[in-house]
Amino acid sequence: MVFATLGMSSEEEALYRALVEFPSATAAALSVALDLPVVEVERLLVSLSGQGLVARTGNAEARFVASSPAIALGPLVRQRREDLRRAELELAALTERFWVSSSDRTAGDLVEVVTGVELIAKRFAQLQRSAQKEVSALVTARVDAVARRDNPDEDEGVQRGVHYKVVIERAIFEQQGAAADMAGAVHAGEDVRVVEKVPIKLLIADQHMGMVPMDSAGQAPAALLVHRSGLLDALLALFDAVWQRARPLHVEASGLTEKGPAELLAELDKQILNLLLAGLTDTSISTQLGLSMRTVQRRVREMMDLAGVHTRLQLGWHAAHSGWA
Repeated sequence: MVFATLGMSSEEEALYRALVEFPSATAAALSVALDLPVVEVERLLVSLSGQGLVARTGNAEARFVASSPAIALGPLVRQRREDLRRAELELAALTERFWVSSSDRTAGDLVEVVTGVELIAKRFAQLQRSAQKEVSALVTARVDAVARRDNPDEDEGVQRGVHYKVVIERAIFEQQGAAADMAGAVHAGEDVRVVEKVPIKLLIADQHMGMVPMDSAGQAPAALLVHRSGLLDALLALFDAVWQRARPLHVEASGLTEKGPAELLAELDKQILNLLLAGLTDTSISTQLGLSMRTVQRRVREMMDLAGVHTRLQLGWHAAHSGWA
């Protein structure tokens, strides 16, 4: 229910909403409307009255009216908002302190061993919930602790605006419903690519923390939670290498399709790329093609994102070795 964060139970919220719909009502009438025993309605009315959400009116027959939501609930909402603001400030301070102190940690402190399906699933969810900008993931067909359909935090993250970059291995499509799941992820805004084989299952949040499974050898499932370190840098490099050779998935009228990066370049992009490789500046390219500087720079940036590179030099190298130009 919506007002659970304000301390109201689902039954109290249902009763308050029912009262808002009527100028006034008796406990008996509310009992019928909510299909609850009269004694239970009376108990809820007493509770809501104590919270200032309901007032009693009438002498001969007790009737009840809802207090104005703006007056009764407004202060509670503002208080929760202020509590959250203070919590966010404290979170920022603790996070800063965490990273400042990370330089004093030993190697063992930078890697946590998480054991057991339940704890792995919990840390897996926490990692995604902590992401503010980007989640990078390598997904294998094998399920150790969290199945792809048991990951509601992924959908919630996408809705929050977190950019998901996911590489799956082709064997996943042999699983029932996998194609529909992938199409739904792409349609929701995730960048999903496919390769023949993913080397290892991996999840990295905001390039600050990652999670990889351990070979349990028949024992309880275990995973490594890797903090910012040289090891995490190596995992990021591994992800980037797999990402660059993977083929993007797209949803078209015919269904889910995959294309190589070169197939995704528009003719205009190819013209810009060829001129860029010929050594022309953005100004010269924009003049020659009759485009604005902003358009040229935006399309170059999009090609860099498509190639999974960070500099124009890397883009040129990628184009020469991938048949783009």
